[in-house]
Amino acid sequence: MTDRYAVIGNPVAHSKSPWIHAEFARATRQDIEYLRIEAPHDGFARTVGEFRSANGRGANVTLPFKEAAYRYCDEVSAEGRLAGAVNTLAFAPTGTRGENTDGSGLLRDLTVNLGFSMRGRVILVLGAGGAARGLLGPLAGAGATRIVIANRTVAKAQALAQRFSGSSVEACGFDALAGRDFDLVINATSAAMHHDAPRIPTSVFRKGALAYELVYGHDTPFLALAPFDDIDPVMRGEVVRTTLPRATLAEFGLPVSPMHAAEPIAADFLVSADGGVLAVRFVDAPRR
Repeated sequence: MTDRYAVIGNPVAHSKSPWIHAEFARATRQDIEYLRIEAPHDGFARTVGEFRSANGRGANVTLPFKEAAYRYCDEVSAEGRLAGAVNTLAFAPTGTRGENTDGSGLLRDLTVNLGFSMRGRVILVLGAGGAARGLLGPLAGAGATRIVIANRTVAKAQALAQRFSGSSVEACGFDALAGRDFDLVINATSAAMHHDAPRIPTSVFRKGALAYELVYGHDTPFLALAPFDDIDPVMRGEVVRTTLPRATLAEFGLPVSPMHAAEPIAADFLVSADGGVLAVRFVDAPRR
């Protein structure tokens, strides 16, 4: 029987999640159908309920519904509770469980794929919505000296920073960034979806800084802000050949079939659409 999954967002036509998960399925001999579903802005819960009633097994959630997905859940992982947002829903007879893998995926991409040490870094996160929420806990736990959340609506950034009271997280508006610079600048706003960029001074990019865009697949106005002579611009979609233990597959919620042994599996790491979750394509998988 075919297992049915989907990515739910608005907009969602740009998402490469169906292709990514089709690669997983072919590599692991899983029989799945993976859909794109665009939910009305005021109809997320209804859309999820309809998909679940149509034998949906689970879903990925992208903007702007990660906070709504958190409220929908009957049970939420520790990472999801800390963030107040989830990007993955698993349906069971007893209810819906939510997970947030945004931060762990981003951190692995930065530290493993890009070799970027977090210890002692000063980080700027642009945006305070669902995409940003999952990033802060893992970034703070990785040894960053300070994390600044900057948002157009300051009160929203402040409310998010308060969830991490006692850590090195602070909040401000975009206009308060003048005269400050950072080792890592992450664009977690939805501006790129509208071919726009946050209104920030270019001086936020310290010499040698990393500019990290969460929207993948093309140059964005945010990346155009960075002085490329001194900045490493990073977009989603880079593929890095590596090996990984079987346990890592389960960590990211990827299907694991008995065909895989316990020893490391050669694979391509691919950064997916949804807030930094790492996808994996096995080396012997059929190529697109």
